[in-house]
Amino acid sequence: MASNASDRPRIGITTYLEPATWGIWQREAALLPRVYLDAVVTAGGVPILLPPLGTDPSILDVLDGLIIAGGCDVDPGSYDAVPHEETVDTRPGRDEHEATLIRAALDRDLPLLAICRGLQMLNVTLGGTLHQHLPDLITSDEHRPSPAVFGRTEVELEPDSLTARLLGDRSSVHCYHHQALDAVAPALRVTARAADGTVEAAEADGYGFALGVQWHPEENAEDLRLFTALIDASRRRTA
Repeated sequence: MASNASDRPRIGITTYLEPATWGIWQREAALLPRVYLDAVVTAGGVPILLPPLGTDPSILDVLDGLIIAGGCDVDPGSYDAVPHEETVDTRPGRDEHEATLIRAALDRDLPLLAICRGLQMLNVTLGGTLHQHLPDLITSDEHRPSPAVFGRTEVELEPDSLTARLLGDRSSVHCYHHQALDAVAPALRVTARAADGTVEAAEADGYGFALGVQWHPEENAEDLRLFTALIDASRRRTA
């Protein structure tokens, strides 16, 4: 059973499976940047890591909310596309893992926050497609200025959306991506765009809390409204 409303909600977060080095060891490991953990803890939740192995959607029965984290490019095979030369470092196993968890979360109406790659996976899982290399469309690298450097993007939010209720009409956000939503899945509603037209947020209507953002809210420790909203929705669901 999921936790009681008086508890700190248990929030599952998907992880990377990558080569890693610590101490004298060099081995493959399940990884997640600490900023995700700090954001969940500060917002009032307990983070639980979900590695892309041994996928079993029944794990969601003991969770109160789910975060689909950022990471590598989504495999174009997920949406029947030919790989672009700039689409690299894909992880089809992680794609399958996260698609399974997304479907199970929506089936359970489990509060869901999908971040960057997470929004792309939400769209692809529900039948949408991706632009594989955004600079081909907008002739700019502003969404990913240089390796390991986050850009700042001004986004305009759609009125009467969950996203706008949480963040207002406009917001300045941290971004780092070169892929973005192309054909938007029928089940999703676009709720924020950048000035260049890039889809920056989308939500699934008919659910208590199912929101994806193209930016990285975990990178702004001074503004954790999306994480707080996820925690609040998780508490309401288990009340």
